[in-house]
Amino acid sequence: MPPSYLVDLSKVDLTKVAYPIEEIRKRNPQRHEFEQLSGIHYLNLEAGEIVGYRQVGHGEFWERGHIPGRPLFPGVLMVEAAAQLASFFIKCKLGPDDPRFIGFGGIEGVRFRQTISPGDRILFLGRCTEFRPRRAMFATQGLVNDRLVFEGTIIGMTV
Repeated sequence: MPPSYLVDLSKVDLTKVAYPIEEIRKRNPQRHEFEQLSGIHYLNLEAGEIVGYRQVGHGEFWERGHIPGRPLFPGVLMVEAAAQLASFFIKCKLGPDDPRFIGFGGIEGVRFRQTISPGDRILFLGRCTEFRPRRAMFATQGLVNDRLVFEGTIIGMTV
């Protein structure tokens, strides 16, 4: 039985990018090697849903050393990408004038179900399960070619 996804992808146009990298940079402070999102396809603040993606490139900083001869996208970077997806959602929910910084507060129930290699495109799905002034929680999933490769809960804290 295939897993159920956090967001109904039939309502998401995956051919359109609603928020390209320039828009992500307006809300998320990560730069250079630590920018782990390529774009956001879908954001619904009322429903607590977000869908973004990461195009895994060739020649990235981790590729040479993370399993030479068989480069595997590190799980810790999948978690970081999911955290950046949650951070983008939170900053959009708080509004452009809110000065708070959203930091990584924790992770729960993370599972890696398949390897990811250079050239793969990871679709990240997020659903906000808790939103308070100082803390938010997100159920997240990562898909490659419609297969679940990653899942876990991200906890964001304002610092």
